[in-house]
Amino acid sequence: MLTTRDLMTEDLIALRDTDSLLEAQKAMEQARIRHLPIIDAAGAFVGLLTHRDLLAASVSRLAEIDEATQDEIYAGIPINEVMRADVAMATPDLPLRQAAEVLLTQKYGCLPVVEGGKLVGILTASDFIRLCLDLMDALEASEQLECEDCQD
Repeated sequence: MLTTRDLMTEDLIALRDTDSLLEAQKAMEQARIRHLPIIDAAGAFVGLLTHRDLLAASVSRLAEIDEATQDEIYAGIPINEVMRADVAMATPDLPLRQAAEVLLTQKYGCLPVVEGGKLVGILTASDFIRLCLDLMDALEASEQLECEDCQD
């Protein structure tokens, strides 16, 4: 049986709850990610900041605020004022099917993976798409082998 550990990303980008929204925005842009786990000074998982959370905290473009002013605003807001603390989490040993069902039925984009209060990974919808592509490639290769065997 596959578990969350088998698919989760362990090479994480995480910020502290006292870091600013500007630092979060830059980290998300540079890494091209939409979910940012948040930890406290002791390294314990305390919440999640999403791209949507950043958008909700931004000043509308209709207000004609330039990027520098928006950056100043973000620089003055600590992540803990915007992040979500009531986040569904997974353990590394959670069956992968259960994790997939949570993502699908709850319409979550990710599940932080926590063990003993510490962040050890993250499981995203993109991880499942990657798995699906790998499985399709394997299925197509298997079908091609069968087809070649039929022609012999």
